[in-house]
Amino acid sequence: MNGLNYIDLFAGAGGLSEGFVKEGFLPVAHVEADEAACYTLRTRAAFHHLCAIGKLEHYYNYLRGTISRDQLYKSIPTEIIDTVLHAKIGQDNKHIFSKIDALLGKKSVDLIIGGPPCQAYSIVGRASLKHKTNDERTQLYIQYGRFLKKYNPKAFVFENVPGLLSAADGKYFKNLQKYYKSIGYVVEAKKLDSYDYSVIQHRERVIIVGWRKDFDLGYPEIRKSKNSYNRDDIFLDLPAVSPGEISRTHNYARPTNRYLTKTALRNGTDFVSQHITRPHNDRDLDIYKLAIMRLEQGERLKNDQIPEEMRTQKNVTSFLDRFKVVGEKPHTMIAHIAKDGHYYIHPDIRQLRSISIREAARIQSFPDDFYFEGAKEEQFRSSAFRQIGNAVPPLMAGRIAEKIKEMLING
Repeated sequence: MNGLNYIDLFAGAGGLSEGFVKEGFLPVAHVEADEAACYTLRTRAAFHHLCAIGKLEHYYNYLRGTISRDQLYKSIPTEIIDTVLHAKIGQDNKHIFSKIDALLGKKSVDLIIGGPPCQAYSIVGRASLKHKTNDERTQLYIQYGRFLKKYNPKAFVFENVPGLLSAADGKYFKNLQKYYKSIGYVVEAKKLDSYDYSVIQHRERVIIVGWRKDFDLGYPEIRKSKNSYNRDDIFLDLPAVSPGEISRTHNYARPTNRYLTKTALRNGTDFVSQHITRPHNDRDLDIYKLAIMRLEQGERLKNDQIPEEMRTQKNVTSFLDRFKVVGEKPHTMIAHIAKDGHYYIHPDIRQLRSISIREAARIQSFPDDFYFEGAKEEQFRSSAFRQIGNAVPPLMAGRIAEKIKEMLING
């Protein structure tokens, strides 16, 4: 460990946190309102603990299903599990503060990271929320700031969608800068594309970095990678499965490849978990087949091009790319995948399905030993897709963490 710690706010499944843990940061607490994501965070905390003490076989037994989630958690020190706080920021911050204070003891906080829910800033989200005149999510940067005031970290990392910079003609971002300056922080923001950091997906995000005025750190120059990989590099070793596949584990279909080894997405297990798919009806499968055939001819299927007798959506004037096959450079993963798989159709016409949980996780650069939970152990498919769609890609998070670590140690 590098001796640096952090608090993760609005932690989600922990994609941002994963990058910081891999760079040697120690989590003090993860704060998250979604119950299923909290279980995911606890399970990942169990993984990191068992990895540190050389007992990963116990974790693999959980992935295989030979022990329960409760049995896994009971084998981990309580203080590890207790770092995950199931709480909604803004409703009872004093309670959250008291929990974090107990976890901290006499230590100070080096860093705060996190990404408040972004629907109120995204273009699609703003359209769906236009009836709301006072969306509380536009004010979550203030709640984030209250944690900065309370714990006074050396720096912070705030992740969000590009729309944060332009929503309400830039008012929210200007207010954010003004507020954080008033509590002692210099703030800069840049748009980063995850594809520049070894993720096989173009996913643009705003990364806001702030630092205490007495540190004078500046915005980090985050190292980019030449990325020549594509969808096949993350799909080809996974076995073919059918719609509605529910097997807990599968054997890999092929040896690992350069990309999976280089990025450690495939990283030590001899089996893959959560290669699980949703069922589909025959009408949707007919459309999937048409979409795949059209893409093989170099075109994308539009909703108004679907024969009327096959069409399942009446709207042929907007959202015309309702059905979309995952291309060689996958399009941005979004949380809508939790509702249906139409926007993420597997390219292999012989499988004829939407992508699995594991395939979605790989597009987002989660390693294969990362397990996504549900509020109930046996009910996780929709919550897993939602968590993946909302996540920060861990590979990009790792590059950010790498530079933040250098700045904090040397600055």
